[in-house]
Formats: sequence, structure tokens, C-alpha cells
Amino acid sequence: MKFPLKKSLSWLDNNVLLVLTGFLIAFIPLYPKIPLMDALPGYIVRIRLEDIFVLLAMVIWLIQALRKKIEWQSIIFWLIALYALSGLLSIVSAIFLLKSVPLETLHIGKSVLHYFRYLEYFSLFVLAFSAVKSKKDVQTLVTIFAFTIIAVTVYGYGQKYLYWPVYSTMNREFSKGMRLYLTEHARVQSTFAGHYDLAAFLVIALNLMLAFAYKQTNKLKKIWFHLVHLVGLWLLLVTASRTSFIAYIFGSLIILFLVALEKKDRKSQIKWGLSRFVGFSAVILIMTINFGGDMSERFLHILEGYPQLNDIYHTANRQRKDAWRNTLVFLGIKEYEPQKPKNGMSLAELERQVLTGTDQRPVKDRPNDVYEDIPDKVKVATKAADGSTQYVIQEKERTWSDNALKYGLSVAIRLDTLWPNAIKGFKANPILGKGYATLNKEGPYQFTEAESTDNNFLRILGETGLFGFISFFGIVALAVYYAFKFYQIDRTYTSAISIGFIGASMGLLLNAAYIDVFAASKVAFTYWGITGVVVGLFYLGQNKKVMKKSRLTKLVNCIRSKICHKK
Repeated sequence: MKFPLKKSLSWLDNNVLLVLTGFLIAFIPLYPKIPLMDALPGYIVRIRLEDIFVLLAMVIWLIQALRKKIEWQSIIFWLIALYALSGLLSIVSAIFLLKSVPLETLHIGKSVLHYFRYLEYFSLFVLAFSAVKSKKDVQTLVTIFAFTIIAVTVYGYGQKYLYWPVYSTMNREFSKGMRLYLTEHARVQSTFAGHYDLAAFLVIALNLMLAFAYKQTNKLKKIWFHLVHLVGLWLLLVTASRTSFIAYIFGSLIILFLVALEKKDRKSQIKWGLSRFVGFSAVILIMTINFGGDMSERFLHILEGYPQLNDIYHTANRQRKDAWRNTLVFLGIKEYEPQKPKNGMSLAELERQVLTGTDQRPVKDRPNDVYEDIPDKVKVATKAADGSTQYVIQEKERTWSDNALKYGLSVAIRLDTLWPNAIKGFKANPILGKGYATLNKEGPYQFTEAESTDNNFLRILGETGLFGFISFFGIVALAVYYAFKFYQIDRTYTSAISIGFIGASMGLLLNAAYIDVFAASKVAFTYWGITGVVVGLFYLGQNKKVMKKSRLTKLVNCIRSKICHKK
């Protein structure tokens, strides 16, 4: 009895980081963003269960590193350290030079909180990199990830059709852990903080699954990966996120191109590429027609400038829906209508009851991406009978900018406010930026409840300047470089994760031009975890020939061995 126990403990000691990585890759996307406690009083960011688990995992990683049980050094580790230095200097500059962060505990705490959040996201890279010791480990993690995608999709289906709970962090009230449910036009967000976060996660997930589906030779496994990709595509469509949808297609086309290049001759490359492109396009078209109603509506806003085309489309679409309903009636099939939960509240009801003016979206002669007339709520000062000043909340008709009416509310918020704020932050200090969580403040002492730029490039430039921008995206660039080098040498099934990672990274970078994807916890954790797996695979001893061909690795080894100066 002692021998099996000793053997099990020995296996756990050798594979504890793999177990933790697999657990976190599944747990972080699946567990809803239910808060445990406030990180700062009155702030939207809260401490959650995933933060506790990540901290415990990193404590175990540190113990294993001190015991010299793992390999952990890579160039990317030093780039992460460089980014950490840039963030620290940015905070110091914001406090003592720009004065954009007051010398007060609350304001400093908020900037430091965002700084450590980025470092926390990188911890998944550190963990996954050290966990990967063989190609079998990679296959294990990919399998776990595939089942995670299925589970996220199942929950998304339950939200859309069965009123399963929604836990959102789209604003301060939602982030308290309120149990909500979706209304007709509300976008599915599954276990994520919002539909944009879910869609960005799927940009990563779907590209990885597609790469494995194309590279797999076993028919059953090929069908499995195609199935995971297909159900994930349905979920992406019901998020109605146009930017992420375009990013996913962009990444998928890169994957298709890279896999096609592996074929033995130009004729085979063209034949395989064209056939897969036609098949891929057909799947996208069929899925979008059948399940992408809200997504299509958002894309079709551009038709409003062409009345005839607009009428033709909507007439054909109504006929298609009527034909489907008539078919169900003919077959005697009744559409299932779930009952709304009695102990829940819809997003629309919550907007009417508790949201503040800054959370609202204007309406009245409204933009084409606003569906409901919700008046603005403003605080108005009045004089009481005793002469004292009292404040009451009054409803006020909404107004908006020309950009909102021309391009829609979503684009206008970025053009009118968020992006100009980030550019101003960059101009304030091009080297170190204005500091974390300072871009949307109207004055140094204003305490904003949430931070957003909706462009991760501008956000990093505005908060941490060129130093932070180069070090942060240098990590992404180097990881993609490693993945491409592995793809060039290893054309086996395992290289699918490198191809998928390249497509996912390119798609996510495109997505980052419209959403702060690298600041969204579930997306960032997932991306850096996958990055750790890919770079860990590159560094495996069995791939030494890849390492030998890496000029960057040679240069670093040259510097470390202090040979360069002798030559």
C-alpha cells in the first residue's frame, strides 16, 4: 500500500505544474465572475476565486523553482521583467512627475492594482511554460481546453434559450455579482464578464481548434476538433461581436495558408487551400444565416444607406423565417418557450432601475446600434423649505454627437472620448505614459469606477508609453516568432498548436484595435497560458535543432557566455 502511495506522490511532484495549468485553463474560463471581496472601495475590479487559485499555483511554482525541479529561464521571462520595470517607472512618473496619480492611498492603490493585474496574467505563461515537458503534455492540455470550449458553449446556450444566470462586470452594479438573465436583443456572454470578452476568448479558442482539425490525421479526432470548432462558432455568432468575428476569420485564413504551405508541391498546395477555403466559407455562410441574426443585423447597418438593397434583404429574411415556422407547424413541432426565472432580473430591467448616467446609453433619434429608449438620469440641486440644498434624480432626454448618429454609439464612444484620452496620455509622457488607470480621469483627483480605452494599443501607449508598449508587444512578437520557427522545423501533428497560436495571435491583435483584450482577465489568462505552452514546446530538449537555428537564441547565449567582446 505504501509503494503505490509513494509512486503517486512522486508522479504528482513531477507533474504538479501540469495539473495546475490544466485546472486553471479550464477553471478560469468556466467559473463566472462572482466576486469574493472588493479590491478597492467603490471600484469595479474585485477579488475573485481565480485570483486565489492563481496565487496558490504561483507559490507552488516558486517552491518547485527553488528546488530546481523545473526549467524556467527563457528570453520571454526577461521581457516580462522589462515590462514590469516599465510599469513600475510609469507609476513613479505618474505620482512624482506628472502628478496624474495623487499621493493618496486610494489613487496609488488603483494604479498599483492594474499594474499587478498585468503581472498576474503573465503568471499563466510562467506556469504553463514550466509545466510542458513533452509533446504528450501539450496534447493533454489541448484536450482539456477543447472540453472547456464545449462547456462554455453549453452554458451560453442555456443563457440564450433557458434563462441561465448571467454574471456581468459591464458596470459597477453588474459587477456586484447580481444574478441576471438575457432579454431578446441582449448578447450572450456565457461565463464571461461581457460578450466582448467571450468573443475575444473564442478568437483564441476557435483558431486553435481549427488548426488541430486541419492537422489531425485520425478521422475520429478530426471530426471531434471540427465539432468543437463548429459549436464554438455558433457561440461567437450569438455574441454579435463584429470585430471579434472579423478577427477570427482573419486568423483562420492565416492558419489555412500555413497548413496549405506544408503540402509537397505547388499544385497540392493550391488544390488543398482552395478546397478548404470553399468549405470554410460555406460553413461561415450557413452558420451566419441560421444563427447569426443579431450579428447580421449589426453588419447590415451599412445597408441603411442603400434603401433598395436594404428592402431586398429584409424581405428575403422575413420569407426565410416564415418558411421555417411553417415547416415546424407542418411537422407538428412546437417551439419551446422557457419560463423566465422568478428570482432573477433582466439586463433591461436593471438598466431602468439602478444604473447611473455614466452607465447608460443615449436614445432619441437614436443611433442604429441602440434598441431601447432609456432616459438619462441626472442629479439636480434643489432648495428645500429650510434653505438647505438637496439633490434629486431626474430623467432627461438623451443627446449625442454627430459620430453617434453617423457611425453608431459603439464607434462614437471611442472616437469622441476614449481614443483621444489615450492619445493625450501618451503625449503627456511619450516614454512612460500617464500611468495606469488615469486615461479617463477629468482631473488628477477624480476617482473613476472603471477603466477602458477599447483599443489595447492606445491604452498601453497612454498608460505606460513607448517603454511599456515595446516591451509588452515585444513579448507577443517573440512568442509568434518562436511558434513560426517550430512550424518551419516540425511538420508533425504537434505543430498544430504553433499554427493555431499564430492565427490566434494575429486575430487577437486585430481584435485589440477595438477592445482591450489583453486587459480582460479571462482572455489574458487564456492567451498567456497558451503562449506558455507554445514557447515551452519550442524549448523542449527534443527540439534542440530548432534552438540551434534561432539567431536570437545564439545572440543571447553569446552575450551570456561573455564571448562577444573577445571576438
